[in-house]
Amino acid sequence: MLEIGSIVDGKYKILNVVGKGGMSVVYLAMNERANKQWAIKEVRKDGVQNFEVVKQNLIVETELLKKFNHPNLPSIIDVIDGDGTFLIVMDYIEGNPLSKALETSGAQAQEDVIEWSKQLCDVLGYLHSRKPPIIYRDMKPSNVMLKPDGSVMLIDFGTAREFKSNSVADTTCLGTQGYAAPEQFGGQGQTDARTDIYCLGATMYHLVTGHNPCTPPYEMYPIRQWNPSLSSGLEEIILKCTQRNPDDRYQSCAELLYALDHYQDLDIENKKVQSFKWKIFLSSLIMTVVMLFGTIGFSIARSLETASTYESYVNHAQNAQSAEEYIKAIKTEPDRIEAYTGLLELYINDKNLSKKEYDTLVKVMDEYEDVIRNSNPEVFADEFEYPLGKNLFFAYNNGVDQIRGINSSAKWLKNVAKNSSNEKYRTRSEIISKIAGYYSKVKDIGTSGQQVARDVDGEESISAGEYWQDLMAIAEPDLAKTETSDIALCVYKFVAIELQNKMDWFLERDVTKDAFQNALDLLEQYTNDVKTSSSYDSRNDNDINQIIQTIENTRMLLNGSSGSLNDFSEEGE
Repeated sequence: MLEIGSIVDGKYKILNVVGKGGMSVVYLAMNERANKQWAIKEVRKDGVQNFEVVKQNLIVETELLKKFNHPNLPSIIDVIDGDGTFLIVMDYIEGNPLSKALETSGAQAQEDVIEWSKQLCDVLGYLHSRKPPIIYRDMKPSNVMLKPDGSVMLIDFGTAREFKSNSVADTTCLGTQGYAAPEQFGGQGQTDARTDIYCLGATMYHLVTGHNPCTPPYEMYPIRQWNPSLSSGLEEIILKCTQRNPDDRYQSCAELLYALDHYQDLDIENKKVQSFKWKIFLSSLIMTVVMLFGTIGFSIARSLETASTYESYVNHAQNAQSAEEYIKAIKTEPDRIEAYTGLLELYINDKNLSKKEYDTLVKVMDEYEDVIRNSNPEVFADEFEYPLGKNLFFAYNNGVDQIRGINSSAKWLKNVAKNSSNEKYRTRSEIISKIAGYYSKVKDIGTSGQQVARDVDGEESISAGEYWQDLMAIAEPDLAKTETSDIALCVYKFVAIELQNKMDWFLERDVTKDAFQNALDLLEQYTNDVKTSSSYDSRNDNDINQIIQTIENTRMLLNGSSGSLNDFSEEGE
C-alpha cells in the first residue's frame, strides 16, 4: 500500500484511504501545486492473480474514460505504471455509493430514485451515442456515487465494452448476478444498449423497494407487492426494463427517459380500461410486425418509436417554450437539426442571447456537436452556427461582456465560412469572424486614449484602412431583406458606434473626410430602408432613432460642431 504522507510521481501527496476493493485501494491525494484533490486507485501485483490481465483491463478502462466528456462521468487525469503497481489518477468524487444509502436507510424515496434514474439514463444514453457505442454492463447501486448536491456519478468501467455490430454473442460473461441481463450470461446473445436498460431497471428495483435482486428470493416482483403506495407507473416502467427478451424492453435510453419524465401519466392511464385494451392491441400489432418482418421490421419499429419520442419532446418544447424539452429531444436523436434550431430560436427570440443561455448551448454542444456537424455540415452551418455566431457578435448579454460574445462568435462563423451552402452567409461570416479575431485590440481606440491597435510585440496589429474596409463590407444595403430587421439594425448600430468612437483613428491614417461623410450618408440611408422590409416592426423604431442620432452626432464631430451630443455609444460597447 501507499504510505500516508508520501508523494507519488513528484506531485500527488497521499492524504488517506477512502476505499478498498478486492484487488485495489483508493486514496485521497492532493496536488499541492494546483491545490486540488484527486483520487488515486492503486492495484498491486502482489496478492492479485493474473495481474497482467487485470492491468490490461484497467488500461482499457482508462482509455475509455479518457474519451468521455460528461458531467456524470469521472475524468482520468494520469496513469502511472510503476514496478509492481498500477496507479490511476482521477477526479475525486465527494459522496457515497447508493449501496451505502441502502445499507443505512433501506428503500429510498420514490422521487429521489426517479431523479437519479433520469441522470443515469442521460449518461448511459451518452455512452450509447459514441461511435462505436459503449455498453456499460455493470449498473448497480455500488457503482453509482451520490454527491452532496444530489447528482450522481457513474464509476467503475471495468466491464464496459465497445459494441460490435457483427458479433452474435459476447465472448465473456461480465456483470453482477441479480442486476445483469440474461444476455450477459454466455451464449445468450450479444449485449447492447438494452442490456444497460435491464441493469438500470434492476437497480431502480433495489433502490425503491430495498430488496436486493442478488439475494433470496432471487426474483424481481412488481414493486407494489412490497409497497402498495408506490407508483403504478413506475412499476410498469421497471417491469418493462427487466423483461428477459431485449425486444420487450425500452429500446433506447431516450425512450426510458421519456417514460420516467411522464411516469405519472402512466399512473392515470393504468386506471383507464380503454387505454389498457389499446396497449394490448398495440403490443399485439407490434409483435405481429416483428414476427412477420424479422430484423427489418424490428429496425423500422424501433426507428419509428425513437422518432415519435423525438417529435413528442419537440412538440412539448414548442408549446411550453421549454429549453429542457428541446435538450431532451437532442439527446434522443442528436443527429437531427430541429431541436437545436428550436432551442436557439427560443433563446434569441428576445433579441438578446444571455450568458446563461449561451453557457447552456455550449454544454449541449460539448456533447453533441460532432454528431450533428458530421450528420449534415451545410445545414448545421446555415440553420444553427450562422444565427448563433451573428447573435453572439451583435446581441450578446445586453452588451455586458461584449468581448466574450464577439470572441465566442469567431468559432461558429469560421465554420459557416467553410461549410455554408449560402454564398452571402459565407461572405459575411468570413468578414465578421475576421473582425472578431482582432476586435479586442481595436475596441478601446478613441474611447480610452488608445490610438493604435498593437500586438504583444508592439507592432500595429490591424490598420485603420483594413478595419474600415471590414466595417463597410458588413454594412450592406438592403440587409433586412436577407436578415431579420433586428439583426440588420444590430449591424448598422455596431458600425455607427464604431465610426463615432474611432473617427480620429480613421481620419488620421487611411480614410478621407469625404469618404467618411459618404459612409455616414449611406449608413443613414440603409437604416431608414429597414422600415420597408417585411420583418420590420414598430418596436424597431427606437433602434432606428438611436442609430440616426449616433450618425448625426458623428457628423457634428466630423464638421467640428460644438453642439450637444446625445452620445449613447457606451450602450453598444
